[in-house]
Amino acid sequence: MQLRVLSWNVHKCTGGLDRRYDPARTAELAASVEPDLLLLQEVAENGAWYRGERQVDVLGDLLGFPHRAFFVNVRFGPRRGHYGNAVLSRHPIAHAANIDLTQPGKKARSVLHAEIRLPTGDGHSRTLHAFNLHLGLGEQERRRQLVQFLAAHPFGHMRRSTPIVVAGDFNDVYGTLGPQLLAPNGFVGGAKPLRTFPAYAPLRALDGVYVRGDVELQDLTTIRHAPAKTASDHLPLLARVRVHG
Repeated sequence: MQLRVLSWNVHKCTGGLDRRYDPARTAELAASVEPDLLLLQEVAENGAWYRGERQVDVLGDLLGFPHRAFFVNVRFGPRRGHYGNAVLSRHPIAHAANIDLTQPGKKARSVLHAEIRLPTGDGHSRTLHAFNLHLGLGEQERRRQLVQFLAAHPFGHMRRSTPIVVAGDFNDVYGTLGPQLLAPNGFVGGAKPLRTFPAYAPLRALDGVYVRGDVELQDLTTIRHAPAKTASDHLPLLARVRVHG
């Protein structure tokens, strides 16, 4: 089965340049690439800055995605609300859970794990495990977080054949996390790092998509047209993947 997976730090649906809050703009851009699965970071809720909206539901309704998971990482006050990671899917989410990767003295960070039920040709289904992460700003912090994730339940006990997608905002300033930590654990990423930040003139490949198991990464691209350069401070990544079996 082929899937289009969109990974994007949506910056609380606020433009990176114009600072305009506009979830409709975010949803329109996402819809333009016809994704089946969205792994979104910095999705907000309950802040006066965001009209008190729960963005995972606003975006899900605008996109027509009935299956959603959301977990708060960072809690501010009544003006700035809270934000965290979200998964939106065309296919059922059988289970979702958060994996806390927060390091002592650092901002809360986590991975949102969603089990996606994909239909198979024989009337049954196969589970794709999607891990949506947002790592820290410090190099050693990011490394500790990724090592912790690789050892954590349930990932640490999964078979090598289990279809897995790991994507999100790695804050990978130096482009070393994939080759040094993910590749030795069986993950495959794009042929080269794709620059996603800042969106208006990208210099850093902060975001990534990796797969392992019975899933093939067929293509990975950045969405670079004009709306993508203003809708957030990160460009989106679009991956075409094929899940076998």
